[in-house]
Amino acid sequence: MISREPTIERLALAKRLLLTPFGLDESHLTRALSEIKAHQVDEADLYFQYTRSEGWSLEEGIVKTGSFSIDQGVGVRAVSGEKTAFAYSDDISEASLLDAARTVRTISSAAQKGRIKVESPKIAKARSLYSGVDPISTLDSAAKVALLGKVEKLARAKDPRVAQVMAGLASEYDVVMVARADGTLAADVRPLVRLSVTVIAEQKGRREVGSAGGGGRFGLAYFDDAQIEKYVDEAVHAALTNLDARPAPAGEMTVVLGPGWPGILLHEAIGHGLEGDFNRKGSSAFSGRVGQRVAAKGVTVMDDGTLADRRGSLNVDDEGNTSQRTVLIEDGILKGYIQDAMNARLMGVAPTGNGRRESYAHIPMPRMTNTYMPGGDKDPQEIVASIRRGLYATNFGGGQVDITSGKFVFSASEAYWVENGKILYPVKGATIVGSGPECLKRVSMIGNDMKLDSGVGTCGKDGQSVPVGVGQPTLRIDGLTVGGTA
Repeated sequence: MISREPTIERLALAKRLLLTPFGLDESHLTRALSEIKAHQVDEADLYFQYTRSEGWSLEEGIVKTGSFSIDQGVGVRAVSGEKTAFAYSDDISEASLLDAARTVRTISSAAQKGRIKVESPKIAKARSLYSGVDPISTLDSAAKVALLGKVEKLARAKDPRVAQVMAGLASEYDVVMVARADGTLAADVRPLVRLSVTVIAEQKGRREVGSAGGGGRFGLAYFDDAQIEKYVDEAVHAALTNLDARPAPAGEMTVVLGPGWPGILLHEAIGHGLEGDFNRKGSSAFSGRVGQRVAAKGVTVMDDGTLADRRGSLNVDDEGNTSQRTVLIEDGILKGYIQDAMNARLMGVAPTGNGRRESYAHIPMPRMTNTYMPGGDKDPQEIVASIRRGLYATNFGGGQVDITSGKFVFSASEAYWVENGKILYPVKGATIVGSGPECLKRVSMIGNDMKLDSGVGTCGKDGQSVPVGVGQPTLRIDGLTVGGTA
């Protein structure tokens, strides 16, 4: 059997799912884009999407809920200068498409004499970072229920203090197609799975929570016995550790962040401040600082949508641009920003493949993919041993950041008090307060243990949520403010 190049195959699949059943072909897309371009606009695109989702959840030893949904539709966008007109519909038809096209073109008040030619179709360059598997079909329903039951059994067997176990299994099969007025045609087939485990442990009337999980762009076979046990071990360990946690001290101190998921602080406190829209408007703490030192020497930060099978990765972004590996900060010097097409055009730079949207019912904007800091040359044990008095935070919960000032607040879900290089005891209630730009300048030691998170991140911005990845090595940051309960 002769197989086609993956980019061609993805586009063919998208057409079969999103055009053919509704009597559409490329000529209809060209006509809709021509309707938009009858008025003066800078950009125009059509975004088709088909999404099939399934979820199962276990609680109190019983799989209590199961859900399945299918959603499909098209978003039609016109951009003129800084203005965007957008319409969407779950009715994929020629009439609906043309109606939306005529609606969004009104963003430009002056009609031109004659129509601007919409360029001949050209297939966008794309990557092949993950398979086009439909993860929902990689296990049958009985096997999915059994998987969650295995989580429950394993967790309860770990320790008699485990009082409650909750687990969730989610799968998604997402097919998107983008048609732009410059003739670009692009498609992507995006699988996504996630297994989450939450454990509640009880001792002497005290109850504490621990959680773990992961996933990525592959099938459910990824969750084999070894992977399930790893998640369960992490969740149980976190819950039992918190049972022995003491109130966290407060004040200004040295903070060491563990590798992997603590990179969420990097994502929130620095990554959002490097998105193009905030910097074009001058509202970010990093605005106008390209070429300047914004971090300590040795600090490099990148956004990379090209990592195979990762939750935040994309073959093409939601504007049809190829995903990229973008160096944002290099050895402490700000090199650039995360860009979608509109903000890149207005800032006179190239897009970075970061135009993302939650669905066909949303407009794209510059968003992170997998944002991380590469490793340094220090042994992680050496970094912890260097703490005279301070906090060692290995896991984080929620957080908030003010883009304009760069100030952030994060809560540590697992942390330890360290004195004279020795971990003394776990602490509870620690919050880390600081400024993203100042935090970067205070990085004094960078570990050689860079790790990406396990595949659990979801980023929210302007009411839209997208899957993302984070990562970092062990980091020592001096002079951070810790809010505690002691």
